[in-house]
Amino acid sequence: MSEPLPVVRHNAAAHRYELAADGDVAVAEYQIDGHTITFTHTWVPPALRGRGLAEQLVRQALDDARADARRVVPQCSYVARFISRHPGYQSLVDA
Repeated sequence: MSEPLPVVRHNAAAHRYELAADGDVAVAEYQIDGHTITFTHTWVPPALRGRGLAEQLVRQALDDARADARRVVPQCSYVARFISRHPGYQSLVDA
């Protein structure tokens, strides 16, 4: 039986989504300007890589952006790749 995935926490004061696991924290950072959210950086500590945590972070962040009717600017290369590989999120991108 596999371990459950850790829970993504939205730390609005720090402008980032966080996922804590095994004493480390993975993050997806953003900036908000009006109704637009720009994802600037996604980082997963080396000890946590390969577990799908970046995907979990970005999926939650994009789901929240959709729920808040925000347009998305994927400045972070990971977020841009994620959106290009998941057509359901492409309509969020601010052209």
